[in-house]
Amino acid sequence: MREFADDPPIEERVGDALRESNATVAVAESCTGGLVGSLLTDVPGSSDYFDRSLVTYSYDAKRAQLAVPREALDAHGAVSEPVAGAMARGVRDVADTTWGLATTGIAGPDGGSGEKPVGTVFVGVAYAAPWGSGESFSRVERHEHDGSRVEVKERIARGALETLLERVEKRS
Repeated sequence: MREFADDPPIEERVGDALRESNATVAVAESCTGGLVGSLLTDVPGSSDYFDRSLVTYSYDAKRAQLAVPREALDAHGAVSEPVAGAMARGVRDVADTTWGLATTGIAGPDGGSGEKPVGTVFVGVAYAAPWGSGESFSRVERHEHDGSRVEVKERIARGALETLLERVEKRS
C-alpha cells in the first residue's frame, strides 16, 4: 500500500486494521532497537492491539527470548531470512498474539558486505490462525535502504509496519 501525504501515519493505519480485525501484534526487533514498538505506542489506545516489543540485538537474546535456532544463526547469520522468520514466529508464540513482526538488518554505517550491504533488512511477519485450521504462516521479505544509520532505522521500522499492514488487510 502506498502512503500519500494526506494518509494517516502508518502506525495509525496499522492500529486501525488490527482493531478492525480484532487482532493483536508483538514485535521482535534487532536493528530497529525498539523503534517499531515506539511507533506503535505513539498511537493512543494502542494497548487494544499491541502486546510487546522485544529488542533481541544479540545472538544470545534471539535464542533466549525467541527460541531462534542456533543452527539458523550459525549457518545464515542474524541478518537472514531464516532468522527473521524464526524471530517473527517466536515473538508471536511467546506473546500469544495474532501477529508477530520481526526486523533484523544492518543499519550501518559499518557491518555490510557484498552479499548484505549496509541498509539490508529482513522483515518477518507471522500469523497465528485458529488451532486446527492449518492456516498459520510466516513470510519474510528482504529490503535495502539508503541513508544514515538513523534514516535507515526509520525506513526499516516504517517499512516493517507497511509489510504488516499489507498482511493484516489480506487476512481481513
